[in-house]
Amino acid sequence: MKLTWLGHACFMIEHEGYRVVADPYLRVEGYPHMHAKAHAVTCSHQHLDHNGTARVELLEAEGNPFVIRAVEVFHDDKEGALRGKNTIHIYSAGGINVAHLGDLGHPLTAEQIEAIGPLDAVMIPVGGFYTIDGETAKAVCDGLKPRVVIPMHYRHAPHGLSAVAGVEPFLQLWAGEEIHRLSTNTVELTAEMGGVWLPAYVKP
Repeated sequence: MKLTWLGHACFMIEHEGYRVVADPYLRVEGYPHMHAKAHAVTCSHQHLDHNGTARVELLEAEGNPFVIRAVEVFHDDKEGALRGKNTIHIYSAGGINVAHLGDLGHPLTAEQIEAIGPLDAVMIPVGGFYTIDGETAKAVCDGLKPRVVIPMHYRHAPHGLSAVAGVEPFLQLWAGEEIHRLSTNTVELTAEMGGVWLPAYVKP
């Protein structure tokens, strides 16, 4: 399975030529307009930085290798009173399970962790303010126990929301763990991989 970071919280998830775009954005500070081609789109919630389905050109496909499950959580730590609900999507194909946590805004309960199930990789927000911060994101990863962690939804000037933090506070919590800083925006998941993987942002 291949994961390509398109900026902010948007990823292309591919297996056997089939593409799913997760959380495309209409507008995010500093990022240019995005455009992608895919066979399917998922959105964690209906905010402009996550629901840009108009930016994705849908392709026809003969089959879909993915099973996609949804687990409902919240965009804040007040059970949605501030920012509403958020949907975690779990994509399974070829024996690999990856989760996109969207704008998760709170620690996960034991019941939510059980509902998400075993993961090979997780795409997790780390910037804080609108989502969980780096410290809470580390605790969420400790609960989910994925082999591969991919941070998202952080500021790397001039890209990203001005109110959120950068990725470094999150990375500092992984002392002793492998941190892979990539020069490309693509991560190819294999059975041997582990640690934190940091794709580069590549302008379209």
